[in-house]
Amino acid sequence: MHELGHTRSARRPDHILQTPDTFVRASLPGMRNATAIVHVAPAAGARFTQYTAEFEKGGVLPAAGEQRFLYMLDGELEIDGRPMGAGDYAYFPPGSDARIVAAAGPARAAVIEKPYQPLPNVRAPQGFRGRESAAEAIRLMGDPALEVRSLVPDDLSFDFAVNTMTYQPGATLPMVEIHLMEHGLLMLSGGGIYRLGDSWYPAFAGDFIWMAPYCPQWFGALGKVPAKYLIYKDWNRHPLEGTR
Repeated sequence: MHELGHTRSARRPDHILQTPDTFVRASLPGMRNATAIVHVAPAAGARFTQYTAEFEKGGVLPAAGEQRFLYMLDGELEIDGRPMGAGDYAYFPPGSDARIVAAAGPARAAVIEKPYQPLPNVRAPQGFRGRESAAEAIRLMGDPALEVRSLVPDDLSFDFAVNTMTYQPGATLPMVEIHLMEHGLLMLSGGGIYRLGDSWYPAFAGDFIWMAPYCPQWFGALGKVPAKYLIYKDWNRHPLEGTR
């Protein structure tokens, strides 16, 4: 039931918290039997677009003109006939014509799209696929209660990074971060408290957060189960790139 205009969602100049009760679904051009929840886009001030694609059986996500990263949330998709399940991910370079279809039944995927920023004398990246569970878990600053898995190779050809971060109950970021990179963050499980700017928000599985460059940010996990999120950041480019 609608609670007379109440929501945890919030919009500030340097951040957005978008909760499932405020999600709006619409098909993007070329989608068939599928809809998108567009969480953030250049219209909000972001330099990338992130959305959750929800597929019915037979649903199709068309090729993207820009580079695309896709992370499977649940169900199964086929990419050029090869299956992907929950926790699998794939990168598609600009101009990829890969066919993405929910052949077996309903499915959901997190999708990130961004114009590619080339570097002189650096070859543009090729497409790849992976599985999150196969990525090495690194302890953040040696903390065994906070693990990071990198899903994009640490290579200058890539102009962004995507990680998962898993916090054991009670674990926190070791500092309030204020930095150049912007973030798109999708809570995958658990929950906790997020500081964004000068505000503090409960954050739970299913929530999306956008953080602009230099937005003060900090997270602490609460509850009895680990908190986990998928997080995007721009990476490997000089701050003046794209401003000339």
